[in-house]
Amino acid sequence: MSAIYFQSSARSADGLQRSGNEDSAFVSGRLIAVADGMGGHAGGEVASKIAIKALQKLSPVLTSSEIDADSIEDLLLHSLFTIDSQIGEYAEEVIELRGMGTTLTALLIVDTNIALLHVGDSRCYRLRANTLEQLSNDHTVIQELLDQGAISPSEITNHPQRSVLTQALMGQGTVTPILQIYEVKEKDRYLLCSDGLSSVLTEKEIKSLLKKSDRSDALKALIDATYINGAPDNVTVIVADITSEEVTTNEVLGAAQ
Repeated sequence: MSAIYFQSSARSADGLQRSGNEDSAFVSGRLIAVADGMGGHAGGEVASKIAIKALQKLSPVLTSSEIDADSIEDLLLHSLFTIDSQIGEYAEEVIELRGMGTTLTALLIVDTNIALLHVGDSRCYRLRANTLEQLSNDHTVIQELLDQGAISPSEITNHPQRSVLTQALMGQGTVTPILQIYEVKEKDRYLLCSDGLSSVLTEKEIKSLLKKSDRSDALKALIDATYINGAPDNVTVIVADITSEEVTTNEVLGAAQ
């Protein structure tokens, strides 16, 4: 396979029950990312913006042709820990922002593979040959309970700890991210989203809408379906196809704008 890129359609929206947007996103030809911020006094907005703007700044290094597959994992982890430190330093300077944090889910093209870097409960899905697979694993209390067999999937919706994270970038230096490398196939389609989408739509609904042949139509359908179902949270969605045509996009969305 020759050089590959992400051809993406993306949108970040407030939703119907939030007065502002604490989500941020970054879209480029070889790196895409979603961050969902949390914290009072605009802390969530600030945290997600720090994460995404830092990724945008690091993008030329992360996507350099001089970086080989053997060193990319260390570089990605170093980048993540740097972002975590920046969030902590900012919170120390502005007392009202202490306790702020953000999720971060990013995909980076490495040669003819992709690297998934993930912290929190934003999600990465892959649609391949009519099969939808969640590549990320939620860093939540609910996911831990599910993994332990302590609750069933039917108990998730009304569980009091449904939204409690076990991992986030909060500047505490204790984050343990997921970093995985996946093989890319030519017709793969990827979805990055905040939980404003994944907590509202079922996996079956997501798959049905993501399958639309036109990428922009799929994006619109996913956002529209979230709004039809009440859009209780900010919602950020990136739909990305693999292409061999060079893509020069370099765009931030949401709070990072």
